[in-house]
Amino acid sequence: MSGTGKSKPISPFRPSVKRIFLAREMGVTIPLLFLVLLIGLRNPAFFSLDNLINVLRSTSFTFIVGIGMTMLLVSAGLDLSIGSVFALGGCAAGYALTRGFPIPLAIVFGLLVGFMVGFVNGGIVVWVKIPTFITTLGMLYMARGLVLVTTGGVPIYPLPAGFRALGQEGVAGLPYIIWIALALGVAADFVLRQTTYGRAVYAIGGNEETARLSGIRVSRVKLSLYMITSVLATLAGTLQSARLGSAQPNMGQGFELEVIAAVIIGGTSLFGGAGTIGGTFLGALFLTVLKNGMSMVHIRPDWQQIIIGAIIIIAAGVDQWRRRLHR
Repeated sequence: MSGTGKSKPISPFRPSVKRIFLAREMGVTIPLLFLVLLIGLRNPAFFSLDNLINVLRSTSFTFIVGIGMTMLLVSAGLDLSIGSVFALGGCAAGYALTRGFPIPLAIVFGLLVGFMVGFVNGGIVVWVKIPTFITTLGMLYMARGLVLVTTGGVPIYPLPAGFRALGQEGVAGLPYIIWIALALGVAADFVLRQTTYGRAVYAIGGNEETARLSGIRVSRVKLSLYMITSVLATLAGTLQSARLGSAQPNMGQGFELEVIAAVIIGGTSLFGGAGTIGGTFLGALFLTVLKNGMSMVHIRPDWQQIIIGAIIIIAAGVDQWRRRLHR
């Protein structure tokens, strides 16, 4: 007879636990924890303070650019030029510094270069309607060529001590780059989760035509995303020049693939509409820990490339699996 027994109370914590385990970030969190444990057991030096700071520093460069790439991929866009723009921004700032520009103005100059590149990329995609893959692939070569033409393929140095301090010093025991990445990550996460602009980004990635019919200015949002991504790439390139003490024209070669891999591993969909800033941080951290750990346990560089490539394919496969589940 129904209703004769007492119903079993439902724990208020159960839905929260379920959400945690179904979150996209869990796809990288568990492997990351396992990887850290495995590497630490093989080589305890991995847990040394200097190495952990080095891991976070390297992660920060990928994460800063990954913030822009996450927002772009969420909107179903893509930017293959960020590696070359990374070098272009660093060399532009370095060039300005060697011409006597004050440090803040030289940094702004580098960021303006990124702003213009992003405007060109976005403008071609939005108004000329050339596919993003072709547009940004062309810009990859153009930006790299511009770096080589303006520098003659020679590093730009010496750079002022105050500028070098930006990449080589820090506060509270952590390099400035880590604090900058943290601040940008918190701000970007807030924008994506809590603002009308962030909701528009997700809507465009989910269905661009529906977003347009709902009143979202799709072209304006997409254009801004390309500019944000390029500006962040030039910022990271500028900080890398500060860390190295010189602007290297060969910086960032292949960096675009590393950033895209970190974003995908972090759970952002290649097809738009899904992804988080926190996931991208975890993806960037996973890649950095993997590369650092493989070096510490003496895995040959060629095998490192094979392993990283396999992980990228697996991450893309997981994304496809998720899409089928939500259909």
